[in-house]
Amino acid sequence: MSFQLTSAHSSRVTKSRRPKLDPLGLRRSSTGSPRRKSSQASPEKKKPASKEDEFFDEKLDDTGIIASLAADLNFRDVPIFLLYIQSRMFSDIPERASGMNGARIAEVLNYRLSLPPIVTLAHIHALSKSPTTTEREIAELTRAGVIRKIAIPNRGTGAAAVGEGLVLVSEWERLVQSHPRLDEEAKAKYISLLNSNPTSIAISGMEFTPNEASALTEAGFLTTASTSSSVSSLFARPGAGSLGTLASLATAGSKNASGSLAAVGGAQAQANISGGGSGRRTGSLALYNFSLPNTGVVLRLIVDARNHLLGMLKKTKYREAPRNVLHERWDGGIAGEAAQSRAKKARGEFTGVLPARTKKWRQLNGLRFEWILEECVGAGLVELFETHSVGVGVRAT
Repeated sequence: MSFQLTSAHSSRVTKSRRPKLDPLGLRRSSTGSPRRKSSQASPEKKKPASKEDEFFDEKLDDTGIIASLAADLNFRDVPIFLLYIQSRMFSDIPERASGMNGARIAEVLNYRLSLPPIVTLAHIHALSKSPTTTEREIAELTRAGVIRKIAIPNRGTGAAAVGEGLVLVSEWERLVQSHPRLDEEAKAKYISLLNSNPTSIAISGMEFTPNEASALTEAGFLTTASTSSSVSSLFARPGAGSLGTLASLATAGSKNASGSLAAVGGAQAQANISGGGSGRRTGSLALYNFSLPNTGVVLRLIVDARNHLLGMLKKTKYREAPRNVLHERWDGGIAGEAAQSRAKKARGEFTGVLPARTKKWRQLNGLRFEWILEECVGAGLVELFETHSVGVGVRAT
């Protein structure tokens, strides 16, 4: 059996399994199969932070010197402080490019006119140089019937803790006299009781007739001092409410001056003790607080403005920012640094967003930055400090 080789076996050529390379040595992609995408998506590139965000992320160089708002030496008494604070509460409505139509402008102006002339005690302390001297003067002017204190209890903590307010008696009387739904007899009696009780914030309901008390309450010049007790409360078991009353009576003498009505628990001390009051309290025996119309409106404005300013500071890394930057953001944003923006600012044109779109005008009706800054400083919510490079800084406490 002979073994012969055929040409088919000798001419067989084996192909290399490696893919061919192009002349430049680069591997060619297969044209027969589509290119596969990577299973893992490439991470998105983060947008570079703006200059203002980077500036807020840096800690300000505190010199250790506390900045003060009490710089005007012409303020010698508390009534001047009250008039000064009230006169600069709101900004003027922009004449051009405000973004507000006539109806909105009228709404803002009517809102401002409806606010009572209340100034918080914290605002007075922010502008006064000596809190002790100011408190002594307030006590003297209150006894003299020049100003009155208005208590604002149960308003929360932090930015919502408004505390006490001050009102000029002349402004209080003007509001009573100008009210259209009160008769002259009720006005005269109310003003007489207001002047004869200069240091008291409450008055007995026996001083008014039921119709007078109802009219004054509806007008906002009286509010009920406490909720009326019901018959069912007499049969309630001793709990947190009664324990709180007994605790307040036990500590009343240590918190108030000896011999005063407050030292024995107040005017309603005996009625609050279990078994000391009647099951039904008539309107003539009710206790009323002296009040002003729309007090809740101005309190809500103050609380909202405090929260807005603190919210801007909390957005920063160190809860602090330069005062001028906060001012510009309060008014509607930071203007650009381009030549066109600087030229508009030099001509007095508005370079940020329209005022109608800012929270200052949309919700706070044009409340000024300087005003709310003084309010927050007096309430202890923020503090001012000097820096080496950017002037005065503002820090949330």
